[in-house]
Amino acid sequence: MLQARPSCLKADMYETHTYDNPIILPPAVRERWAFLETSSACAVLHAVCPEEWQDITDVLGQFSLAPTSWLKRGGNRGAIARQVDDLFGQRGWRETRIDLETHGILLNRGNTELTRLPPLHQEGYLVDNFKGRVALDVEWNAKDGNLDRDLSAYRAWHEAGVISAAVLITQDRQSLKPLAERLWACHQAQLPDSDRTPLPIDVNTSTTTNLEKALLRVRRGVMGTCPLLVVAANEKTWNGQAYSVPD
Repeated sequence: MLQARPSCLKADMYETHTYDNPIILPPAVRERWAFLETSSACAVLHAVCPEEWQDITDVLGQFSLAPTSWLKRGGNRGAIARQVDDLFGQRGWRETRIDLETHGILLNRGNTELTRLPPLHQEGYLVDNFKGRVALDVEWNAKDGNLDRDLSAYRAWHEAGVISAAVLITQDRQSLKPLAERLWACHQAQLPDSDRTPLPIDVNTSTTTNLEKALLRVRRGVMGTCPLLVVAANEKTWNGQAYSVPD
């Protein structure tokens, strides 16, 4: 009689943990962010794309989550996403659209070309940051459907030999929700009742991109063999400052 696979194996069968190796990822960076990876993405980036990996670890080490930028309306391309993109832009990363074109060539048994099929063009989308052979998107408050687009594109590009790995920077909603509520409550307590307002971001939504949403897709095996690194800001990414009204 067949037995069900233990749930722990289901959870871990697509996940690797090379980000826990201090030779690959500096412990100071590991401490401040939440990580998820497939196909040993950190080890692949460290070995195959060392310049790009250095950029990524430098940005993760430099960036801190500031309440003034975070606790404001702005959607996916709000202040946080722009700050992260700017840090990569300073290091030579560029917004890039990746299209694929497939050519079918028919051959006989003697390896003689018989004909060529019309090329098949597959239009991609604008990746937030691209350098070398690494695609990197910042999905901060986008609709979670963006993850389906991103992850399927990463897999196709990897299988076509265009990229070596992909990186997705997002947020750990479960960690940041209580922090946001606490920071906003402290700020509101300093105001008269007539000036108090609700938290300007929706920390209860279940339809935006975050670590949990990425994890659900990874555990379905959507990445195939493509190395994917998901990096999520959490409470330890916070800069430790209280919320203050922007100038």
